[in-house]
Amino acid sequence: MSVHGRALPQGASVEADGVRFRFWAPGVDEVTLRLEDDAVGTALAMQPRPDGWFELLTDKARAGSRYLFELPDGLRVPDPSSRFQPNDVHGPSEVIDPAAYDWTVAWNGRPWDEVVLYELHLGSFTPEGTFRAAIGKLDHLRDLGVTAIEIMPVWDFPGGRNWGYDGVLPYAPDSSYGRPEDFKALVEAAHARGIAVLLDVVYNHFGPDGNFLPAYAPKFFTERHHTPWGAAVNYDGESSGPVREFVIENALYWIEEFQLDGLRFDAVHAIIDDGPKHLLVELSERARALSPRPLHLLLENEDNEPRRLTRTGHDPVHYTAQWNDDVHHVLHCAATGERTGYYEDYEGNDVLLGKALAEGFAYQGQMMPYRGSPRGEPSFALPPGAFVAFIQNHDQVGNRAFGERLNTIATPDAMRALAAVYLLLPQCPMIFMGEEWGTRKPFPFFCDFSGDLADAVRKGRREEFARFPEFQDPDKRDKIPDPLAESTFTSAKLDWDAIDADHLAHYRRLISARRDHVVPLLPLIERGGSWTPFGPKALQVRWLAGDRTLVLSANLSGARVTIPAAHGEIVWAEGETGDEFGPWSVRWTLETT
Repeated sequence: MSVHGRALPQGASVEADGVRFRFWAPGVDEVTLRLEDDAVGTALAMQPRPDGWFELLTDKARAGSRYLFELPDGLRVPDPSSRFQPNDVHGPSEVIDPAAYDWTVAWNGRPWDEVVLYELHLGSFTPEGTFRAAIGKLDHLRDLGVTAIEIMPVWDFPGGRNWGYDGVLPYAPDSSYGRPEDFKALVEAAHARGIAVLLDVVYNHFGPDGNFLPAYAPKFFTERHHTPWGAAVNYDGESSGPVREFVIENALYWIEEFQLDGLRFDAVHAIIDDGPKHLLVELSERARALSPRPLHLLLENEDNEPRRLTRTGHDPVHYTAQWNDDVHHVLHCAATGERTGYYEDYEGNDVLLGKALAEGFAYQGQMMPYRGSPRGEPSFALPPGAFVAFIQNHDQVGNRAFGERLNTIATPDAMRALAAVYLLLPQCPMIFMGEEWGTRKPFPFFCDFSGDLADAVRKGRREEFARFPEFQDPDKRDKIPDPLAESTFTSAKLDWDAIDADHLAHYRRLISARRDHVVPLLPLIERGGSWTPFGPKALQVRWLAGDRTLVLSANLSGARVTIPAAHGEIVWAEGETGDEFGPWSVRWTLETT
């Protein structure tokens, strides 16, 4: 048995003589610790320390104690470094002793080349929507061939349901999913089945409800930079040192105390840092120095910056891979022909299709009309493993007005062809929960705010779609699911009793073929592939892998196309792939030179 915990520089730490509380509140002159272990409660003055810190070691608290920090105006706030919030974001924090959890599973991690990712939202992954309930589905994922799960954010958020991107207490797993020890049990159970665990984290903004930081640390945010959510987190201005440390320590805390195998960083293009060392650089350096096992740090980055993904040999310097929205967009447009919003920049553009599949980024510095500016940089020099490919994820499904899955708007033949492309692509594949059995359950946007904020979110959701041609009619906009309604959330829960066995078997075979034929080549594929078009939405891509060449021949259209034969071992054939390729046909071949 072993104990894993991180000695945090802030928050509540259990020590031999009691509990030490440390709280950064540079905006106030005094702070009172309020212990709520009985009906009366205990008020203890915290001792001021330099640079806005307050500290107190007391034997009146213990593991399980509940507490708040009281400000001079009487406002009582939870600990921003709280490890657990039993009564949600406005309630007291609970002292957690990480040494109380004994880890029993020995785990050496998973090499990135072996990873098949599976993105899930805990609240809708199972009927119960908890850490413990998710354990019961891990055998399904193992048998599918999944080797890593990527969990959408679990930081404490207001209410009982949320995508997770409105979190305000980043050290506390949300109580609707269970306690910290329940999350650790899920991680152990995954490791016991050979499955790595990654967590989605959000360092570009805090949610709108329950964020008390401005009340006692007004310089935590800055008006010098702005993001889509308002004033930016202060990573580079006056008093930014404790802010940077708060965030970096949070990443290290999840990796060390919860034995996670990696993190996915949400929308890093909105992390603005003009200082001498960007937060993303410092964070990755410290995280990689901490972990003795393979550590997978993933980015969502609208700016398509290859420098974040550079390698030393086969090993990443800073970040392992980036979610590749470009691959999603070109494949989605091929399957649906949609031209709404950003899809207008991809539909019918076979150059982007070839670049995304062969080189990683489709946009590598050229003007992107929807964005209104150039986007990206050349990515050919990166190995395919620097990119995560998918045909569905929470964003691309959930940001649709009705949250409909791709298989409800594309034909079965198109879906089989897309799966055969992306699951065997040298880029790392990522399945969105339920995709493997063809669930038709939607994944709409949902949250659990109240009052004026709830009304604003509801109104904003409808106004967001008012600019789309198909929602010009107000009556049609009114049919968009109410994100505040519990029924919208429950509609997203997976239908485990409606698994399509044939669809599931198809995914299992594809992943098995990847494991047997593609994974052994990945260490040998040093850079992007070359590609040749053979008609609209038809192409051949070739990746050099030592003395072999991995070849993708694909016709992602409804027409018949001639594609030259690749001579060698056929790894996979989908559809009609003889002298002439039928509609929605894919063939993977291994050539030997």
